[in-house]
Amino acid sequence: MESTLKQRFPHEPLVRVGIMSRDEINAVLMGAYRCGEAIVTGELKATVVDGKVSAMGLLEDEIELTPCGPESSFELKDVMIGVEFHWQRLENQRFAGALRLIVENGKVTAVNVLPVEQYLRSVISSEMSATSSLELLKAHAVISRSWLLAQIDHSASHRGDTAIQRYSDTATKPVSDNAQEEIIKWWDHEDHTRFDVCADDHCQRYQGITRQTTDAVNQAIEATLGEILTYDDEICDARFSKCCGGVMERFEHCWDDTPHPYLQALADHEDEHHFPNLTQEVAAEEWMLGKPAAHCNTNDAAILRQVLNNYDQETADFYRWRVEYTQDELADIIRDRTGIDFGRIVDLVPVERGTSGRLSKLTIQGTKREVTIGKELMIRRSLSRSHLYSSAFVVERADIDAEGVPGRFILHGAGWGHGVGLCQIGAAVMAAKGYPYDAILSHYFPNSDLTQLYSYAPRNNVIT
Repeated sequence: MESTLKQRFPHEPLVRVGIMSRDEINAVLMGAYRCGEAIVTGELKATVVDGKVSAMGLLEDEIELTPCGPESSFELKDVMIGVEFHWQRLENQRFAGALRLIVENGKVTAVNVLPVEQYLRSVISSEMSATSSLELLKAHAVISRSWLLAQIDHSASHRGDTAIQRYSDTATKPVSDNAQEEIIKWWDHEDHTRFDVCADDHCQRYQGITRQTTDAVNQAIEATLGEILTYDDEICDARFSKCCGGVMERFEHCWDDTPHPYLQALADHEDEHHFPNLTQEVAAEEWMLGKPAAHCNTNDAAILRQVLNNYDQETADFYRWRVEYTQDELADIIRDRTGIDFGRIVDLVPVERGTSGRLSKLTIQGTKREVTIGKELMIRRSLSRSHLYSSAFVVERADIDAEGVPGRFILHGAGWGHGVGLCQIGAAVMAAKGYPYDAILSHYFPNSDLTQLYSYAPRNNVIT
């Protein structure tokens, strides 16, 4: 009997990608597009008027422009990439497929609608270099497809019921005389209700046809057509990050407390079951101050160019990194990022670490306030003007005055990103060593199965 999963995905689906949201969106239609009964091309300006989309003389709840042929594309002006990260910038981006204009939170939002396999060609070229090795590209095609279809499947299950979400905003323990104030917050991907995924690092980097693709990317997509990772006849929520720092993190230490059997704590090494207990402070400090062997412990420029696009290569250190703040710098950053005035910062105290040594809870002790924060992304955001590379760090206090207040804080850290699932740099090293893509996937996603969900077949929702 055909699995219920394959019944839900009998053919390649479409994906709705939220690209940008502004008071005004400027675009150029390159080629002919159909809007209702009209054929339009050229420049387009969209704004919000009386809660509706205003564009091309129309005032509608939603406006959709469908390309008249495969040669048509559209360009969006000043799309922000790397939102709140240190490489944040604006760039013009081109897209194939349909352009849908909707209103969200009083702003006009541009949504790109296109087939999944076409979307993946851009993701693989945006998340990494399009010149990566074939086995690495194939591995990434499978996990990007798996993650995306898991989001689409979840959205389809609950479409129209925005109250059903796995996304968690905040869980805050109120202040009392006898209770520790605690702010635990994590961000996930299911908070999008009008489209499936966004186009930035919050979901997967997607930059349309702006990034040049290659024959190798096309070959990787075609060789893995419809292939996904599954567990117990469900699509794996296949996460990935730039560099795990030597040990992979478990899902529940970064997001909700739901263990995933295929997102486990393993060393990024051939001897994957041999690593210290990094939930303990002594082991974590020794690990982060050292540089133990791991797939992702590499300075091979040729391998790094496969994973890091030009703006990613602005990050010179990632396996082990160091950030130093003065007292004033750190106090200002924490106040600005959390909205809480802690006074002078006395200490940053680890409370709970995950399996990779990443902090999932950290107490900020100040002269005015003491608050425990989490999870990992909240910690990364709270201690940096953009984001720390990861929450895997140990704290060194220096220049401590007579009142016990440091003049400087030095963070010694490991890895880049959340560390859950596939480690992109580690996977690039494995591919360079000759591992095939299915072996790479087995290493980073134990207990999962490689399943072909669909193949190209007639379907009635092709965007052309």
